Formats: sequence, C-alpha cells, structure tokens
Amino acid sequence: MFGRLASLVVVAGFLLSACSAPQQEFLKLDATPRIAVISAFGAELEAFKAEADIKKEVVVNGRMVYLGTLAGHEVLMTESGVSMVNAAMASQTILDRFTVTHIVFSGIAGGVNPNLRVGDVAVPAQWAEYQENFFVRETSDGYAPPPWFTPALPNYGMMFPQGVSVVLPGAGPDEETNVTWFVADPAMVTVARQVAQSVDLDQCTSEGICLEHDPVIQVGGHGVAGPTFVDNAGYREYVWSVWEADALDMESSAVAHVATVNGVPFIIFRSLSDLAGGGPGENEIGTFFQLAAINSAKVMLAFLDAWE
Repeated sequence: MFGRLASLVVVAGFLLSACSAPQQEFLKLDATPRIAVISAFGAELEAFKAEADIKKEVVVNGRMVYLGTLAGHEVLMTESGVSMVNAAMASQTILDRFTVTHIVFSGIAGGVNPNLRVGDVAVPAQWAEYQENFFVRETSDGYAPPPWFTPALPNYGMMFPQGVSVVLPGAGPDEETNVTWFVADPAMVTVARQVAQSVDLDQCTSEGICLEHDPVIQVGGHGVAGPTFVDNAGYREYVWSVWEADALDMESSAVAHVATVNGVPFIIFRSLSDLAGGGPGENEIGTFFQLAAINSAKVMLAFLDAWE
C-alpha cells in the first residue's frame, strides 16, 4: 500500500516537474542551413519543385517537406495550406524542426492598388494583419467602440482595425509589443528590386487567353493578409484608402508574423490573380490563377539566382 502510494507521489512529482520545466528545443530533422520556400498550396509550389534537385522528402505535421537544392541554395520546400492559422502553423513547424536561415514565400493574391493589374507581381516591404478587428456595436449615433479602445485607423462599418500584440526577439517573457507592420528583410527587398528589371513575365495563359497589358513588378510598398477571400469592390477601395496595400491574400502576414517573432529574415512574392472585386464581371481568379502563380515563381526564382 505504502509502496504504491510512494510510487504515485514520485510519478506526480515527475509530471509537475515536467509541466513546470522550460520548454525544450524540438529535435531537428535536418542540420543543414536552408532557405525555406513556402507556397499556400500545391499548384503554386510545383514551379519550384520542377526546378529543384530534391534529395529527400519528409512528412511533418501532415505537410510534405522537400529537401534539396534550388538555384544554387540548400532549400526546403513545403505547402502552408490556405489561410492564416495554417500558414502560421506550417511556418513555426519548419522553424522548429529544420535549420532555416531565411523564409521566401510565393503565391497569388488579390490586387488592391488601382495602378496594378492582373498578372502583375507585388513584393511588399511590409505586411499587416489588416483583419485583426474590433466588431463594435451600432447605436443611434453610429458605431460606438468601447471607451477603453482608441481607434488608430478608419473603420469599415462595424469593423475597427487594431494591431497585434507580439513578443519580439530580445524581449522578456510575455513582454508584448503592439505591432501593425511586419517588415520584410531590407537586404532581400533590395535584391528583389534589382532583379525586377530583368524578369519577363507571362502575358498569356496556357489556354491562350492573354492579358491586354504587359505585367509589371512592384517592389516595396505594403501588403495585407487576413482569413477572408475578398471579392468586394467597396471593401477593396477601403483597404486601399486605409492601408495603401498593393495586394491582399490569406497567408502572408501570418508568415511574416512568425518570421518576425523568431528573428528570421523573410520576403514574400505575390502575383495578382484577380482584383479582389475591383474588376468588371466575375472574379478573374479562375482564368488567371496559373498565370499569376507562374509570374510570382519567375520573380522568386530570379531572386534566388541573385541572392548570395
């Protein structure tokens, strides 16, 4: 009886000790320093897989990770899945389980900047989680935020944007900073700006449907991401007026958030598959998805070729 009781006490003590101990480092699955190449889903990643020399494949948290070389660099390539939580999970997982020096993301997006068109490629210098909102109550005098919330940006109806609280590198435990913009690595943005002058973008789809303009590359400026597919002209105009975003999507700011908190340099390439509700007729993504994915990949591969 006393022996069993003593054993239970020892086990309980062990569990309490384990729960209170600092979290240990994850076991690394690969020690080689690598650039992480991420896309939201398979069709976006195919362009890189086709160009890479893949040496190994490993499944981590349900995601296939391809290890090899691309454009002269040791890389890992993986899909994040669609939307913010999937993107954050995938980004943190590869940082925990591999030796990642930089993160490079490529994919499609909705266009916000009225000066950009379908097929263009945006490489923003900073990203915001623009749908981190207070939904406030409506009164007879209009929308009324709670007295303890001071709006920093204009609202869209009941939606009042706010920043996100993060623990930045070098801060103490739980020492949070309110952040609006997650900044891409300036050196990487500089190289993207240099190669933008030399990349020829596709103008026609594989079905022979062609854009009426020559696509361009916009480096610098702003991007935004949130967990919503946007196909609404009014909301698109609001996002432009408030955030001056070149593009919006559903993953980039989550990747930027995780990279920033972990102190890992990042850059994100997005080609416009549609105009987020700003174009005539139905949404263009069904027609120009593949063209946009290829154009984004072209710019990103040129970047990797130039990145030392």
